[in-house]
Amino acid sequence: MISGIYNSLQTLHLLSNARSRSISAENFTGEKGKGGMATSGTGASCARELGQKWKVSPSVTIPAESVLTLADIKGPGAINHIWMTFGLLNGRNVWRDLIIRMYWDDMKDPAVEVPAGDFFANGWNEYTHVNSLAVCTNPARGFNCYWTMPFAKRAYITVENRNPQPIVIYYQIDYVEAEIEPDSAYFCASFRQENPTAFMKDYTIIDGIKGKGQYVGTYMTWQVNNNGWWGEGEIKFFMDGDEEFPTICGTGTEDYFCGAYNFDVPGNGYTEFSTPYSGMPQVLRPNGLYRSQMRFGLYRWHITDPIRFENDLRVTIQDLGWRSEGRYLPQQSSISSVAYWYQTLPVAPFPPLGTRNELEII
Repeated sequence: MISGIYNSLQTLHLLSNARSRSISAENFTGEKGKGGMATSGTGASCARELGQKWKVSPSVTIPAESVLTLADIKGPGAINHIWMTFGLLNGRNVWRDLIIRMYWDDMKDPAVEVPAGDFFANGWNEYTHVNSLAVCTNPARGFNCYWTMPFAKRAYITVENRNPQPIVIYYQIDYVEAEIEPDSAYFCASFRQENPTAFMKDYTIIDGIKGKGQYVGTYMTWQVNNNGWWGEGEIKFFMDGDEEFPTICGTGTEDYFCGAYNFDVPGNGYTEFSTPYSGMPQVLRPNGLYRSQMRFGLYRWHITDPIRFENDLRVTIQDLGWRSEGRYLPQQSSISSVAYWYQTLPVAPFPPLGTRNELEII
């Protein structure tokens, strides 16, 4: 029998001893036979003539400036799917005010610490459709991720509301109780931001990774603060003792995100796309009264080509465009990023995430 943790069209017919479970506002613990039992909750008024079992608790209100535990699961097992959506505040998305954290086994520091929208490849606090294997965001504001997240002892997931008002969250975390392979690595994701980037210095997507693992994805938001084409910068993977020069060096920003020639389709200009492994689904054009300059959201999943490392990893990208006379232009863009990877424990503590005001998109 297979473990039941890793699934595909080719394995769906095979039996497993894995036990399917799901955590939501209708079953906070995921216990067998304990779903839909609520007698109070955000749907109680709507269900007042129907009672128990009729969608009494479909969501949770996160109090202002507080942390809510979404899941506390005893291992071994693996999370296979997470779905979330969030209510609006005064007609606006406030995803940068919601911080998702995940802890595996006996960790004190999070292995995942990312603002909600960025984690699901939706930066800028604006919804955009993403149609990829690892992340799907569907109409309207339905956030899904399919990264496999195995754990040996415990999975602990929280969301922090940094806003001074309460926010409603709907969510479902689908997982299996099952034995995991002894060589399973742990899912990690870390957020970085520079606004603007330091002049003549590479932007750091991630550094300080220690252990054995594989890098599996990048999501970036990029606001260009100058005219002209902005994406000449090379991405660099420094691994296993690399110092001044990396082992892997890309040829340009649009090349790394699997596009070409400035993402500029003749007659169409910048052209959005979303594919299983890469995309630029978000292009915000400065054609509104209060718009800033061009803004982009891009993702690249290393699903078939993970970047494997033995001891350490650092990933950077250059903020580089063109100036006059065919010369490169070191830029000072506003950039944020999420790095996704798997590694052995322990995970080194991340740098401070930044305050609510520092993370706000301006």
